[in-house]
Parts: sequence; structure tokens; C-alpha cells
Amino acid sequence: MIPAKVDPIPFPTNREKGVESIVNWFEKYKQSFYLLGWSYLSNQQQMEELFYRSILKVHKELPRFKSETSFELWVTSIFIQICRELAVDSSLQSSVESEPRQNFLIALDQLREYEKEAMVLTYVKGFSREEVAHLLQVSVEKMKEVLFSGIQSLRKALGDGTTFNGCKEYHKDYIDYLERTLDRPKKIDLEKHIYHCQHCQQDLATFQDVMLTMMNLTDRIKDLHVPPGFMGNVKARLAEMEKIKQQRNKKRIRKGLVFAGVFAVLIAIDFFTGAFSNLYYTWTEEDQEVLAYLQQDLGERLNLEAESDGVKIRIKTAIADDVQTLIFYEIEDTNEDNQFMMYYDDGLFVENQHEIMSTVNYPLYYPPDLETDLNIQEKNVYHGKISLLPLTKDKGTIKLKITRLLKLIQDSSDQNGIRVNENLGYETGEWNFEIPVTKQASIEYALDEETLVEGIPVRLDKLIIAPTTTVLQYGINSKQREKRIDGLNFDDLEVNNKKLKANMYGSSYLDLQQDVNWYTFQTHYGPLFGEKPKEVNVRFASVYVTFEDQKTIELDSSRGYPQTFEYAGSTISIDKVEVGQPTTVVLSNHVIKNRAYQSLHFDIVGENENHPWSMEMDNEAVLVDKNGIEYDMNKPVPHEEIEQPRYFETVYRLKLHGDKVIPKSLNIFGYNTMKYLDDVVKISLD
Repeated sequence: MIPAKVDPIPFPTNREKGVESIVNWFEKYKQSFYLLGWSYLSNQQQMEELFYRSILKVHKELPRFKSETSFELWVTSIFIQICRELAVDSSLQSSVESEPRQNFLIALDQLREYEKEAMVLTYVKGFSREEVAHLLQVSVEKMKEVLFSGIQSLRKALGDGTTFNGCKEYHKDYIDYLERTLDRPKKIDLEKHIYHCQHCQQDLATFQDVMLTMMNLTDRIKDLHVPPGFMGNVKARLAEMEKIKQQRNKKRIRKGLVFAGVFAVLIAIDFFTGAFSNLYYTWTEEDQEVLAYLQQDLGERLNLEAESDGVKIRIKTAIADDVQTLIFYEIEDTNEDNQFMMYYDDGLFVENQHEIMSTVNYPLYYPPDLETDLNIQEKNVYHGKISLLPLTKDKGTIKLKITRLLKLIQDSSDQNGIRVNENLGYETGEWNFEIPVTKQASIEYALDEETLVEGIPVRLDKLIIAPTTTVLQYGINSKQREKRIDGLNFDDLEVNNKKLKANMYGSSYLDLQQDVNWYTFQTHYGPLFGEKPKEVNVRFASVYVTFEDQKTIELDSSRGYPQTFEYAGSTISIDKVEVGQPTTVVLSNHVIKNRAYQSLHFDIVGENENHPWSMEMDNEAVLVDKNGIEYDMNKPVPHEEIEQPRYFETVYRLKLHGDKVIPKSLNIFGYNTMKYLDDVVKISLD
């Protein structure tokens, strides 16, 4: 009995096409990785996030891929690492309902993590024992021990007992014997022993049954097909990060001639003081963000330049601290009227990242801004900034390699006047830089303040003042299970009567594990220069809450459909229950005014629970802004212009795949909703 082996998945040879080649590769082999991901995760949102992050990570690390190992094995190592991260990410675990777990997945969930990984990679993914040992970074002999304990644990989870009662000296040979890889002398010795030992006979038979069950899971798991539109959703997320706006306007007015005359006068009067430094930068630096850092002596003007096929990249300056390394740049197309920007996960990587940078956090995202004074002046020049990982050393030289730039395409308007992006473009080449950086100090201030948000304790822990950003670290209490916070959004932070704008892409979860009843997060704001915070006003904007509110609705087809029931103050309709291949169930509620819930957590229970089946779901939703204006999601929606939008799910269409699944009941576990806040917590640091 040899585990099924899969054919090696080939390496994508069209590396020059960037992230598209990785997307196409995952598209081709999505089923295999979908099965692997489902053994870790519990809902479609997590699965989409898994593929999204994996594609970006594989593309980012692709230049470092070495052919000593198979490409599939290398990708899988990245894939399972992200699986592990998402499996403990509470924001994605609880933001949507979990899909029903089939019995074998429930059994697998009871194994230790390393046992489950060894079992899934060997018997489901089809890797050799040597390959799995390489992935899990253990010896081949240790892998054999892990597989043995995994099969033993799975036996217990499946209700077949907890131990093997045969002779322990032969336990180590069970797997090799059943996989037909045991040395002939040992094989003969084991078979002679088994002939006379009833306990070992029973052991080996039970062991074989569990292995066969595990190997047959491959066929069962294949019932979990990749849902229609799954990769489309992942591709849409990848495209969304590249939606940009462009305006063509006036030519840039240079100030060089004016400065030259004044500069000569200043030199003549020996005006080389701190005041001159500030004045010098004011006259020579048009980028106001860069100017602020130079005037505060937090960085130096670099003006590093590289050119490829008529596209020039100039690194203006680099500011490093404990949070990130911020690179300010200018890109000029000398051939045509194009504007380009850098993107962290697409064609840009730091060659010596593992030597000088911390990989604990992820860089912040700064979307393109074509409406700044600089970017509307010239249609062939773009001024931008990009976040890299923070330094682990006080000083260093970043070896930055750029092979691909994102082209900023002119937006057009549809018939409703909504601006939409027509297409995306790229520019390939090679631009190399060695960027000297010095890490600037950050200061932390303890806040020690606790408040209630929707009746749930929220702790404001600390304020971190870094040169490139201001960070608010806070905790959310998770002890109250019937009502919990899944997301908290903040308005502008006011420090010493100065308002710092919140970075809408700057929130992150910290896996500190300091207190099992608290989750720790950070949110980022604009920088605060040269001041010690004395008065801090923390303004809340909105909160995303999950309510546990269980209700069971019996599905009685004899009454006909549609049928209605009351839940959370709303009337929900069961529009259709149609038994077939697959069975279809449709739920709807189009009334969203004053509705308590935005989305439901629910499950369908079948009449025959012993027959395995899986559920596929899609839905319709309505987007509503803070003022109550509704937007049809089937039409182009100006997301960037909508203030704090809420998504109300109005229709759920379920397909139950299996042997003629007959729904018995609808079990609702709870619901999600977002609530707007105007709370302000005032903190004095004197």
C-alpha cells in the first residue's frame, strides 16, 4: 500500500511576466492547493486570503528560488507558512461564518499540528517522506515517528482506540511494510513474527485500516471542489491594488534659477547655519514630505539615479526607524508621457533583506496619489514613496533591485459619471540601487487607558512616536463570547491639538500572546515631528461586531416555499429548497433599513449525517454609505469616494454537493454588523 504520488508540478518558465505567471500557475494547480489549505482553514474568506498572500509572496521571493528543490515543494513551504498564520488570525476566523467541516476534517483537526501537516502532505498532497521531512525541517527517521503518532492520533479521533497493543520493537516497521519499502530481511522477520503474534496482527490490521482511511480521504476531499469564481475573487483583489487615478495638468515650474541667485548671496555672507539648512531645503526640495524629513535632520538627500530603456528612477531619500524603512522616489519616462510607480510585491525586492531587515512585520501600504501638486504638474513624472521592512541594525546599505514598474493609466468615466480604470500596464527593466540608511530612534509612551466599545473592554496600551509614522497600540478583550469585536477603526488622532490622519491600510494584528483574554493590534497615523505628546485624543470611527444568537429552523418541504421566519428583528425568507444534484437552498432579506445584521453565520443540517457532503455558497449584497445611500454592487461603485461603507448581504444561494442531500434544518449561529462611533478618549501624558 503505497501513498499516491502526484506528478511534479513544473516551474513557470515565463518569469518575466511577473505576478501574472504566478497567478496562472496557481490557477492551473488550484485544486491541489485548495485541498491543502482547507485542512487548516474554515471559511472561504480565509481561503481567498491564503491564495492572495501566497501569490504575492511567491512572486516576491521568486528571484531567490533555487533549483536544488522542486518548485512545487518550494511553493508549498510558503503556502503552509501562510496557512499557519491565517489559522491563528482572529480577524479572519470570526469575520465570516465557518463552513461545515466533514468528519475526516474534524478528525484531522484533533491531531497535533506537526502530525496533521505530516499526514496531509504525505497522504493528501502526495509528497515523498523525504520531501515532507525537508518541508518540516526534521530527519526522515523523525518523519516516520511523526507519521506513526499521527496515525495513532487519527485512530483515536476516529473512535478506534488510543493505543497499539502489539510488540513495540516492530512499530517502527509498520509504515515501511505497508508502503512496501521495508528491507527484505526485515520484511521476512516481521511477517514471521506476525504469523505467531495475534496482538501484532490486530495492530497491523488496524494500522492499515487507518492508513487506508487517510488515503481514501484524498477522494473524499476532492468533493471540496474550488468554488466557481474563487480564483476570480483572488484576481480581483490583485487588480484592486493596482487601481489608480491620473490627472494631466500643468507643467512643473522649476525654481532653480531663482535659487541660484539667492544661493550666491548667502554664500557671500557666510550664511552656513541651521537656518540656512532649512532655507536651502525649502528652495531646492519641492516634495513637501521629503522637505519635512530633511529639515528635521531625519534623513539626507541622496539623488541616486538609475535608467533602463529611457525610464529613470531617482531615489530622493530614505528614512528608517523601528517600524519601517520609507523610500521616497521619482520616476521619469523620457520617451513617452507615462507615469510609473513602484509596488512592493511586484518587481521590487531587497537582495540583502535577510541580512539587514526584520521580517517579523509587513511593510505598510501607501496607495498612489496622482492629485498631489507635484504629480499633476508633469504627465511623464511621478513622485511616490514605498515602505520596506525595518532595519535590524543601526546602519546599513539596502541593495534594492527593481525589475518591474506599475503603469498609472488615465481613468475614464462611465455613463453615470463614475470614474473607472480601463486597464493596467507595466514597464519592465532593471534598476539597481545601493541605498545608505541610518535607523532613527522611536519613543514609546504608556497610555494605560481602558474604555468600553459596545460594552466590550478596549485597552489603549501605548503610543509609539517614530519618524515615519505614529502608532497606536491597543487591545480588545475576547472573553465575552456572545458578543465580540472583530474590527475597530479609528478616526484622526489628535496629539497636542494637532490632527494626525489615520492610514486606512495601516492596521495590523500583533501575536504577542501576553494574555489569552486580549488580542493586541496596532493602527498607524501620520508622523509627528519634534514634539513630546502631552494631550492625546483617540477618536473612534466604527466597530465591526459579531453576535452569537443561535436559532434552528426546521426545513419542512411539505408546506411549500417560500417560507419566512423571524431573526434578529428581521423577517428572512427561505425562497427555495430543491433536492437534487446538487441540492439548492436560497435565503433572502432585501429590507436593510434599520436591520440589525449585515451578514449571517449559519449551517445546513442534512437528514443523513453519515453521508459526507460539502456546501458551496455565493451571495448578493448592497453597499450603503454612512448617510444611508445605497449602491448596487452589480454596477461600478466609486469605493474610494464612499465614507465608511457597509455591506448588507441580501441573498444567499447554497449548493449542497453529495449523494442527494436532503436538508433537515437551518442552524443560525449569529451575525455580524458594523456600527458607527463618535467616542473620544482623552489622555493626559503629563
